[in-house]
Amino acid sequence: MSTQKIKYTKGSGNIYKDLGFSDPEAQLAKARLAMRIEEIIAKRKLKQTEAAEILGLTQPKIPALVNGKFGGFSMEALIRFLNLLNQDVKIIVKTKSKRSSMHGHLEVAVA
Repeated sequence: MSTQKIKYTKGSGNIYKDLGFSDPEAQLAKARLAMRIEEIIAKRKLKQTEAAEILGLTQPKIPALVNGKFGGFSMEALIRFLNLLNQDVKIIVKTKSKRSSMHGHLEVAVA
């Protein structure tokens, strides 16, 4: 039996950073918002046409949104979609800790 060690790299917790995307924190935030939109659509058992009507989109854009192809949607649009789905969105701005990097960071938490 072989006991060969497998090499691996521990992820950062942000797949977009690990894959080298520009602005990975924004990408992860958008992904979390889009996931919440998808969860709500699924929970309400909305058809794509119904979801499109609520969100003010054309039906072909719904599969892209719920399947993680949210590149064509701004952060503001995703927040607006959540509001249209009767969700409150809270944005909290705080001073960053001194021990972290030069810039602040973006994080989305879903309750």
